[in-house]
This record gives sequence, C-alpha cells and structure tokens, in this order.
Amino acid sequence: MIEEILVNITPQETRVAIIAQGVVQELHIERSQSRGIVGNVYLGKVTRVLPGMQSAFVDIGLDKAAFLHVADLWMPKNSKPDNTPIEKLVFDGQTILVQVLKDPLGTKGARLSTHISIAGRNLVFLPQEDNGQQVAISQKIENLEDRDALKKRFQGLLTDHQNESGSYILRTSAEDADDQELSNDLRYLSATWKKIQDGSKQIPAPCLLHQDLSLAERVLRDLASDAIGQIRVDSAENFEKLKTFAKDFMPNQESKLILYRGERPLFDLYDTESEINRALGRRVDLKSGGYLMIDQTESMTTIDVNTGSYVGARTFDDTIYKTNLEAAQTIARQLRLRNLGGIIIIDFIDMHSKEHQDAVLEELNKNLARDKIRTSANPFSSLGLVEMTRKRTRESLAHLLCEPCEVCQGKGQVKTAQSICYEVLREVLREHRQFNPKEFRIIASADVIDRFLEEESTHLAQLIEFIGKPIRLQAESSFNQEQYDIVLS
Repeated sequence: MIEEILVNITPQETRVAIIAQGVVQELHIERSQSRGIVGNVYLGKVTRVLPGMQSAFVDIGLDKAAFLHVADLWMPKNSKPDNTPIEKLVFDGQTILVQVLKDPLGTKGARLSTHISIAGRNLVFLPQEDNGQQVAISQKIENLEDRDALKKRFQGLLTDHQNESGSYILRTSAEDADDQELSNDLRYLSATWKKIQDGSKQIPAPCLLHQDLSLAERVLRDLASDAIGQIRVDSAENFEKLKTFAKDFMPNQESKLILYRGERPLFDLYDTESEINRALGRRVDLKSGGYLMIDQTESMTTIDVNTGSYVGARTFDDTIYKTNLEAAQTIARQLRLRNLGGIIIIDFIDMHSKEHQDAVLEELNKNLARDKIRTSANPFSSLGLVEMTRKRTRESLAHLLCEPCEVCQGKGQVKTAQSICYEVLREVLREHRQFNPKEFRIIASADVIDRFLEEESTHLAQLIEFIGKPIRLQAESSFNQEQYDIVLS
C-alpha cells in the first residue's frame, strides 16, 4: 500500500518519491532539459516528399525537420489501397496532424505517425478509428471471463460517449479500476482530443497541440489511487496546476493534494536524499547484518547476497535462510528504487534444503508482485542462482544521475601505483631503444612519483644504469593515477 507521494519540483527538474511502510520504495526523476517529445501531437507542414524513400519531411517547429514514412500514415479504411505510394497521399505544403514516435537523435529528426493515440491511466484512445466504438483489451489480461466482464462493464460506461467516434484499448491496470476511475479516464481522453481538434483549426502550422503529461501529472494519472493517504507538493505554482488537473480529470484525488510548507526540504522527510545516495552504491546493508552487492552492467545486473556479521540464528543453516529471506524483500525494493531492468541474476547464499529454497523464492515473488512493472523470476538453477527479468521502461537511477568515471572509464577500478611504475619503466626502455634520447623526464601523479622515490627507487636506479641516461621525475597534480607522460630530450 502506497502511504504517501512526495513531489519535489524545481525549475530544472521534478523528483517524485513513492513512500510505503515508512520508507522510499520508488524514485522518479524528470529533467526539463532532457524531457522527450514522444507522444506529443503537432500540427505540421510537409516540406518535402521523397518518393524514392517513400517518406516525407515535416516541419513541426523543431530545429530539424521530422521524418514521416508511408508505413506510419493513417488512412481511413477502404480509402486507398495499402500499396499506394506516398506521393499520392501527401504533398509539399500540406498541413498534417502528426504524433511523435521517436525523439530526435543526433542528426536525425523525430519519427512521426499520423495515427494518433492518447494514453490515459487505464485506457488508450484511438480517436481516428471510424468503425464504431471498438473495444480491445490488453493481452496481459489472460483470463477469458475477466476479459469479457471488463469489456461488458466498460461498454456500459460508453453510453455517455455515444456521439464520439474512435476506439479504445483497455490497459492492464483497467482490470483493477472501478467504474469511477474508468469514467475519469474517458472524460480526460475526450477533453484532450477536443482540445487537439480545436487547436488544429485555430493555430497555424507548425505548432504544438498536445504535450505528453509532465512527471507530476503522470503521477496523478498513473499512481494516485484510493490507497494513497496524501500527495505532498513543495511548489505553490505547480500545486495549483495539479489541483486544476485533478479537478478536471481526477476529482476523487484532488483532496489528497497538499501544499508542503515545512522548513525542512521535502525530500529530507523519510531520509529521501540519503536513500538516493545509497541507491547509487554497490553495497546494500540488511538489518540483520548481512548485505547485498549489486553490480549493473550493459548486459545484465548481478546481485550477490552475503551473511556479513549476522550470526543470530540457532544453526548456520538457519542463519543463511533468514539472511536470504530478508534479502528477497530488499532485492524487490531495490529493483524498484534503482529502476533496474533487463536480465537480473541473484546469487543467494547456498541453501541445501529444498524447503528453504522454495520459501525464499516464494518471498521474492510475493514482494515482486507489488511492482507495477512486469517481472518474471525462475526457480533456483543447478548452480543455486535465480534468474529473473524486469521490463525496461526508463533509464535506471544510476544511468540518469551518474556518468562513467574519467579515471577508471567505467571499469570501477584503477591500476595500482606499482603497476603504473612498472608500465612506465617498460615504456622508458622501449623509447630508449627506438629514439636513444639524451635524457628522460617522467611526468606522473604524486602517488606514482612517490613510489619511484621510495619502494621502486632500486628498480629506477637499475634502469638508469642499464640505459646510461638520466631520468628526471616530475609530479603533476592534475594527473590521475593511470595518467603519465614521458618527455624525451
């Protein structure tokens, strides 16, 4: 159960913390400079049709013209054959309603579609469909009886929208939505489409007609429910905007919005700032004294469970079992907190009892069930590992807030000063044989130079004697431990 939502808004970014059981369960961050345009609806103007590529460039008011392929052109059924070339469907200077499918990337402009879809919390509205009010249901709702009951219930709510065309897709979350929540979605989608239509008749192209909701608004749309106690917002201006949004589209959530006026920063509540910093580290301590080591790579995430200092159970097997049980709960929370996705390998401490393995897996699945993002965990493998997947929906917290270390280039470790010293000695010998200069000057970090003057002084003296040339040392404070330069003179 979500107890509270904290919404921290500044001009540069919006941060949202989901609180349950008195601790932070999820973090969502959106930065104003990197906010995407996928889902935005524009009134564009065709600037060039390219028959050879079966594509067209469309000006939607951005720096680069956007790209529209013939496969992404929506046409009413039976209006044109499927293989009609693009030059017979659009023309230069034409005003056209488009939606962004992909953000601009590098030199490429945004990818567009003329098939408009508007997403709500529980519904997706396809307003251009002209074959009656068709209702489709997400394939993730697998039970046929549940599908039929949901469809029948939703069609009963459509009686107030009989004058509107278009089709609807019931999302997975609709299965748990009551009639009021579905009606709120219908009203929001209908009002959004009307606003788009009115704007397309009144504003000249190119122009933005509909922008996908901000993070704070998406929180209201996607996360607010009857189970939530309150939603605290620390920006007076945005608080009023959210109140208006809730009043128009989610009136049953309006009373839960609270303007936070406390002297302490909002994210100091529930120790949220510290929780963010801890979520960027590898080690996660368990209350029992055990700990997790979480390593995120490009291909997968690995989680290693260790007993640490925990010796509280009667036997060693019980110690392992209790540590693994606590780890299962913490792992599920850390996946949400860090927003880890893709393949995840969990190395629980080895358990010889099949009963203990089943209980730990059951505890893991029970906690994963609280995740709104689809997860799947397999039984213990022959190596004692649990392989699982979690759908990638957005960047992980580490990828969003961090960048590869300039010193280690993302390796997570650097060569020791001793290793660098030996590398430098080999390089000096190589340069001597190739160029035979009068003398050498080694420029390196202070730690490497100190090592040459102390522990490696004998090896340096031996090399000087062998090559018969002087070697001077110079410490450079701006160099990291792996950086060095050899100057010949």
